[in-house]
Amino acid sequence: MQRSDKKVMRYILSINTGSSSIKFSLYSIGEAENVIFSGSLTRIGSDSGCFFVRDAKGRAVVEESIAVSDHERACVHVFSWLLTRSQMPTPDAIGHRMVHGGPEFTVPEIITPVLIESLEQLSPFAPEHLPHALKAVKHVEALLPGVLQVACFDTAFHHTMPSVARLYPLPVAIRSQGVQRYGFHGLSCEYLLGDLERLEGGREVLEEKIILAHLGHGASMTAVLHGESVDTTMGFSPAGGLVMSTRTGDLDPGVILFLLEQDGLSPQVIKDMVNRRSGLLGVSGRSNDMRDLLDMEQDDAAAHQAIELFCYQAKKHIGSLTATLGGLDTLVFTGGIGEHSAAIRKRICSGLEFLGVHVDERKNGLNMPVISQETGHVTVRVMKTNEELMIARHTNTLLSENLR
Repeated sequence: MQRSDKKVMRYILSINTGSSSIKFSLYSIGEAENVIFSGSLTRIGSDSGCFFVRDAKGRAVVEESIAVSDHERACVHVFSWLLTRSQMPTPDAIGHRMVHGGPEFTVPEIITPVLIESLEQLSPFAPEHLPHALKAVKHVEALLPGVLQVACFDTAFHHTMPSVARLYPLPVAIRSQGVQRYGFHGLSCEYLLGDLERLEGGREVLEEKIILAHLGHGASMTAVLHGESVDTTMGFSPAGGLVMSTRTGDLDPGVILFLLEQDGLSPQVIKDMVNRRSGLLGVSGRSNDMRDLLDMEQDDAAAHQAIELFCYQAKKHIGSLTATLGGLDTLVFTGGIGEHSAAIRKRICSGLEFLGVHVDERKNGLNMPVISQETGHVTVRVMKTNEELMIARHTNTLLSENLR
């Protein structure tokens, strides 16, 4: 029987299926972790989609415009390239990001028919994500039968939140159906904490009071104490919390009731509004891309308003999470906006000096790894997250255990 040995080199394929995209990366994992290629198919359901692949050095291998109507056709396109054009070796295992694990799944799991059935029952918890991820699982099983597949749950990291942080003030009959606060971007949080430990040279950093601000198309913040999640901005679904590119974030439930009763909107129309037509897009009326909004801000009052709302809410949540932690030692910006937009980081941090947050404008403008002033109490970092690598690590661990 084969021994579990990290030095045995294995090929792990990570699949990250989102509400309107499929990301993928192939890794070789052994004595080192190396990406062989990575890519994505974006804007599924739109006429302006893009399929691109980068090699290990970030050079373009494929970059083409594409119109794909749904996730099923997107899977066909992605795996057609992987199996016929990429020269990819047969993966030893394939890991999938599963947005929601419900109350039951708090660690990565080997995918079995029983698990698939359980996740299908969970689909109403994350209707914009789970059904698409399960389609990818079934597509892989048809094309690569017998290859181990692993489910990595985005909610798992947050199962350490105290019960009061998970509780909704709803009748017990509702809560008993699994309606509670779960939190998301957990794979990103795991990766960032591991990288923080590496950067700081030990686990001592995990004793700090940390806020991880994942600001991208989806946006959330997580309060971390002793290396564990104690609170987060997203709740039952990835639509809650901060204003996002196209999602509302937190919304008074009375608004939904008003739309149901007064306007007679159907649940499907409201779901589409909450997830696809709100957020930065809804407020600006122009774009869901922060880069576009910053470019047009001076001449467009609605774009300015969208940016101001995003930064206002981010600042407010940093304050509330700091209260939860009882202080703040480290603030990490990550995600597409958090990593690349110095202007947004500056606006969010402005006014937080009373917490000990002091940003160095030069460092921030250069996107340096640490952008705080040396005299500031709080270390403010800019970090690149890597959910696909975290998926590959979890998958490799389960593969090793399965081979013992």
